[in-house]
Amino acid sequence: MCRCVSISALTALLATVCITAAGASPVWKWSYSGDGIQASGTFITLENADANGGYLITAITGARNGERITALQPAGTAIPGNEPYTVDNLVFKGPGPQLTSHGFGFATSGGNYSNPFYADFLPAPGYLEFFSMPPSHSHTELPILFSATLVPAPEPATGALLYTAIALAGLTLRRMKQPRQ
Repeated sequence: MCRCVSISALTALLATVCITAAGASPVWKWSYSGDGIQASGTFITLENADANGGYLITAITGARNGERITALQPAGTAIPGNEPYTVDNLVFKGPGPQLTSHGFGFATSGGNYSNPFYADFLPAPGYLEFFSMPPSHSHTELPILFSATLVPAPEPATGALLYTAIALAGLTLRRMKQPRQ
C-alpha cells in the first residue's frame, strides 16, 4: 500500500511540474548570418506582446562566430561603441520585420558586442549587425539575414499524460521484478 501511495504522489508531482513548465515564458530559436558572420541561439521573452506585437527579450543564449554569448544588453542602453543607439530587445512573430531599428544587443565571451537590428531607414530596408570590439574602438556594420521562431510549448494535458504513463510503466516493471510469495 505504501508503495502505491508514493507512486501516486510522484505521478501527481510530475503532472504539476509539467503543467507549471507549460506556463513558463516563451522560448524562441533565433539565428542570423552574413559575410563572415554566423550567430544563433535562443531567447526567452515575456509571455505577452506589447501593443505593437513586440515580445520583450529577457534572456539570451547562443554563440556568434564561436564566441559564447554571455549577457543580454539591457533595453534602453547602447552596446559599447554604438552610443547613442540604444537597443529595445523586442522580437516580433512576423510577417514583416522581426526586429525594430533598435534591435537587441549582447556581449560575447571574447569581450565583443553585437547589435542586430532592422534598418528601415535604408533605400532597400534590411537587417544589419553593428559589431564592436572594445577597447580598440573597431567596429563593423554588415548586412545579415535574421530569423526568429517561437518554439511551440507542449499542451499541459499532453505532458501530464506522458509523465503519468512513465510513472505507471515504472510501477508495472517494479511489480514484475518482485519475487512472488
